[in-house]
Amino acid sequence: MMKEEHLKQFILKNIATLCFVGYIPIAPGTFGSLVAMLIFASLKPGNTAAISLLLFTVLIGTFSAQQAEKLMNEKDSRHIVIDEFAGYAVSVLFLPPVTSYYITAFLLFRFFDILKPPPIRNVERILSGGIGIMADDVMAGVFTNALLQIWKILTQN
Repeated sequence: MMKEEHLKQFILKNIATLCFVGYIPIAPGTFGSLVAMLIFASLKPGNTAAISLLLFTVLIGTFSAQQAEKLMNEKDSRHIVIDEFAGYAVSVLFLPPVTSYYITAFLLFRFFDILKPPPIRNVERILSGGIGIMADDVMAGVFTNALLQIWKILTQN
């Protein structure tokens, strides 16, 4: 029984830290976002696949972040980066699957995630646990996506 519990904890920490990317000593959130960008740029998933990946990431991310936070005994630990993956996934929904959008989404998402303008910061303060960890990054992704959707409309010929 104890061995199964340790395995469960190991798996949940692996998910929450994106296979321990979250333990990179400098800017783990940026590296978590970079992993997401590289996966999306490599796979170029269609809208249905991207939505499925996002929903799966949010669900498993919320649970694993909640558990990892307890295991690490640290509120919203910087090692938990599954939220950056989910936020980036929101950033690129319904956008053309091209490198320029992936890179711009990465830069804008990091900007909003680090700066946390008031609506994002408020979500982070109101919600706690796994939901709070995930929600502020998802909202940063919404801000990023909204700007890129506007950009897409303005630059269409």
